[in-house]
Amino acid sequence: MNQSVTVIVAALALAATTHVQADAFDDRLSAGAIAGTTGFGADLSWRFHENFALTGRYTDGLDFDTDYNDDGVDYEAEFGMQASSLKMDYFPFGGRFFLSAGAMMPDIEGGVTGNPESNASFDFNGTTYQSSEIGSVTGTATLADGVQPYIGLGWRSSHEEGFGFFSEFGVIPVDSSVSLSTTNGFENVNQQLQNDIRAEEAELESEIDDLPFVPVAVIGITYTF
Repeated sequence: MNQSVTVIVAALALAATTHVQADAFDDRLSAGAIAGTTGFGADLSWRFHENFALTGRYTDGLDFDTDYNDDGVDYEAEFGMQASSLKMDYFPFGGRFFLSAGAMMPDIEGGVTGNPESNASFDFNGTTYQSSEIGSVTGTATLADGVQPYIGLGWRSSHEEGFGFFSEFGVIPVDSSVSLSTTNGFENVNQQLQNDIRAEEAELESEIDDLPFVPVAVIGITYTF
């Protein structure tokens, strides 16, 4: 676990201890069904203080396709979205508006297929390879994985019993990785091609990292007990 996530977890634990100092506030537990950019799922939020709540969430089941062209190679990718999170929500005014910080465990990964625009040759790292030699390019691309810090803001009526609507918007950092290979396996016997494919992976990762954050937006319906 990296240092930033360790600090976040420590802050969550410290804030949770304020529960014993809460004055005239009744604990509230909210259960919700949600949908958003990381999929569909549920969350559970414990409003243990007028100004603080601890929220856990899990989402899955959303896929999206995208196309990308790099140096004459057409890449197609199908990404699957999955994420779980544990975070502290801070209600500065004791009402519905909150600021949020915590840790998210995203799994945003896609299968990648690459074919040349001309259907004849690939250009990797300045070297031309015939498609008859290497076939096509396949692999995986990851936008975010592992444990990542999360910050956000939202609106939730977890201080009032009954049904309610909530929304939230936040971000996690991009943590990209790309792995490519050829369908003919020609890189296993051609060191130059292997080196050029590694360079292509690094170039794609660099271009993905031009987007520093992955947006996380959710809406949901909850019931507060």
